[in-house]
Amino acid sequence: MDLLPIIVVVAFFQIAIVRTVPDDLGSIVLGLTIVAIGLALFIRGLELGIFPIGEKLATDFAKKGSLFWLIAFAFTIGFSTTVAEPALIAIANKAALISDGRIDAYFLRMTVAFSVGFAIALGTFRILLGHPIQYYIIAGYVLVVTMTYFAPVQIVGLAYDSGGVTTSTVTVPLVAALGIGLASSIKGRNPVIDGFGLIAFASLLPMIFVQAYGIVVYSGVDAAAGAVAAVSEAVDKGHEAVFDASIGHIFMELVGVIKDVAPILMVIFFFQYVIIRKPVMHLHKIGVGIMMVILGLYAFIIGLEMGLFPIGETIAFQLTGMKNDLLIYLFAFLIGFSTTMAEPALLAIAIKAEEISSGNINQTILRAIVALGVAIGIALGAYRIVVGDPIHYYIIAGYIIVIIMTYFAPQYIIPIAYDSGGVTTSTVTVPLVAALGLGLAENIEGRNPLIDGFGLIAFASLFPMITVMGYGIYATIMKTKASSQS
Repeated sequence: MDLLPIIVVVAFFQIAIVRTVPDDLGSIVLGLTIVAIGLALFIRGLELGIFPIGEKLATDFAKKGSLFWLIAFAFTIGFSTTVAEPALIAIANKAALISDGRIDAYFLRMTVAFSVGFAIALGTFRILLGHPIQYYIIAGYVLVVTMTYFAPVQIVGLAYDSGGVTTSTVTVPLVAALGIGLASSIKGRNPVIDGFGLIAFASLLPMIFVQAYGIVVYSGVDAAAGAVAAVSEAVDKGHEAVFDASIGHIFMELVGVIKDVAPILMVIFFFQYVIIRKPVMHLHKIGVGIMMVILGLYAFIIGLEMGLFPIGETIAFQLTGMKNDLLIYLFAFLIGFSTTMAEPALLAIAIKAEEISSGNINQTILRAIVALGVAIGIALGAYRIVVGDPIHYYIIAGYIIVIIMTYFAPQYIIPIAYDSGGVTTSTVTVPLVAALGLGLAENIEGRNPLIDGFGLIAFASLFPMITVMGYGIYATIMKTKASSQS
């Protein structure tokens, strides 16, 4: 059911618009089947392994009463998981390529990783103090907007995108479990109001840090030389890429997933055994859960490479060459909605939101509202690239709407809305959306891929906040109306 919207969208555009049947149809069907199995394993593994150990660690830290070690744990989790984040590595490498080497991929990753570590630590400190999240987030948005006026145009879209790619499929559940576990174990804290919000911090701070990095890097530079030629080559290679089904490639994918998860496990077990000095309860069960997360994520990625990414990128490339802007907007909207409904990180957060709200927040409705926000965001972002408008006008207007809606939205929905912007851009969404943005910028005359190609991920992160808070405001009005009638 989660994958069906993607299948319908891709099939419709392939058959009705592009009007060709893929040569490797059997491989695509097999890939989608593997994706479904991987998603099921991943979700069950979260329930058995990641959620329990994250919440237990948070509770143990709260009982230990050591502020230093709790903040150190929060920073280390944020830094270690972000350094290994595949989506960030891909975006950093792409940025280095199309900036003609002016942006250093390693330093960009270190900048983002440090900012996420700082963000998780700051968010944890907020939970301890019991401060309302909106004061921090609104102050952060004001700082982001202010820096946008000083940051070079070459870095703005990349900075906004950096905030969206930091929240990975494995990081999100663990960070959510840390926040909810901490809020549940401190007297006077509400898990729904105080527990959510760490992901929002992890999405916001990189925008500030990367813009600061860009101000330093592009000091005195007017434009990035050779960007168009470099990205043309990169995009062409992307279109020619096919899935490598060799045993060596498949094995290296598994090694890659283990490498992504390993820093997280090292941090968890170091703090558990060295700092907390307590054995992990139900270690066998936790171990099985972690193995299921690794295998599920591995199957999920392999399935996507076999079934979705090749055909999705091909359609995006073909649409940009058809010179029909409405088809581009429609594809952007539908692919945004369908990929978000299948996003594992969003699914994990929605399940947790429904659980701790005692069913008051329906996970299916929440996911659909978030997916609608992503769809609107990506369609509007595609429109921006087509017409060539500067990105910061759209983003600043969006942040102003978010700030205004924060004052009207019910308190319980605000942290979830802020977090929704971070969990929408992960394993499924980022590659397809990045390919669409760079493909558009590369194919439309007068567009610079470095300036115009990045930014779609930022739109996909911003608009879910608006739709989720809008849903909360609507639900409150309907509840008040029903109460007054009875």
